[in-house]
Amino acid sequence: MPRSRNLFDPESSTPYKISRSGLELFADCPRCFYFDKRLGLARPPGFPFNLNSAVDKLLKREFDDFRQSGLPHPLMTQSGVDAVPFAHPDLEKWRSNFTGIRFEHRPSGFLVFGAVDDLWQNSHGELIVVDYKATSKAAEITELNEDWHQGYKRQLEIYQWLLRRNGFPVSSTAYWIYANGDSTAERFDQTLRFRMTVIPYSGSDDWVEGHIMDARECLMKDAPPAPGDECSYCEFAASRTVYANGS
Repeated sequence: MPRSRNLFDPESSTPYKISRSGLELFADCPRCFYFDKRLGLARPPGFPFNLNSAVDKLLKREFDDFRQSGLPHPLMTQSGVDAVPFAHPDLEKWRSNFTGIRFEHRPSGFLVFGAVDDLWQNSHGELIVVDYKATSKAAEITELNEDWHQGYKRQLEIYQWLLRRNGFPVSSTAYWIYANGDSTAERFDQTLRFRMTVIPYSGSDDWVEGHIMDARECLMKDAPPAPGDECSYCEFAASRTVYANGS
C-alpha cells in the first residue's frame, strides 16, 4: 500500500500543508482521509491519464498565446464570455501542482493550496476560474449535473476561495473547457479531433471554511472515523479483513 509522507501531527505548531485534492478526499471519505493524512496509508494510485495531460498542456500553450496579445481566445468569443486570459507573474507558480495558489488558514492551522488550470479576467476586473477537462463521449457535453460531478464543482469553488483569500476580486461564474474526443471519423490518420464546449458554473465557496475545520477535527482524533457507506476502498478493505479472518 502506498505511504504518505506529509503526515499531520496534532502537536505541531507548523502550518499543515494540504492540497485541494486532500480536502476533496475528506469530502469523499473521512476514513480514507484520516488513514492518508494521519497514518500515512494512502489509497492505491489510479492510472495516469496521459492523453488528458497532453490536452491540458496544449490548451495552456494555446491560451498563453492569446494571453500575451491581450486578446480573447476564439472559444471565449464564440461562447459569449466577456473576458481575456489573465496575465500575472505568478501564474506558472499557481499552475504548478507543487506550489499552486496558497493561503494559510490560521483557525485550522492548514496551509491550503491548489493548482489552477487557467484564469481569465472579465471587463469588471474580476478573475474567472477555468478548469480543463478531456474525455470521449458520443453525446455533446453541455452540462455537468451527475452526482459524481460534485467533485468538479467543489474543485472550482476551492480555487475561488483561495483567490479571494489572496485579495483578488473573483467572479462567482467559473468555466469548464471540455475537450470531447470525436471517435466518429472513418480513419485515425494519426489525428484525434475534439469537439470543444465551454460550460459555465455559478459557484459558492460558503462551505469551504467549515469543511476545512471539519477536516482538522477529523485529524485531531485518536482513531479514524467509521468506514464510509459508499466508499469502495473501505468496502474492499473490509472484505479483505473478513476473508483473512476466515469468515
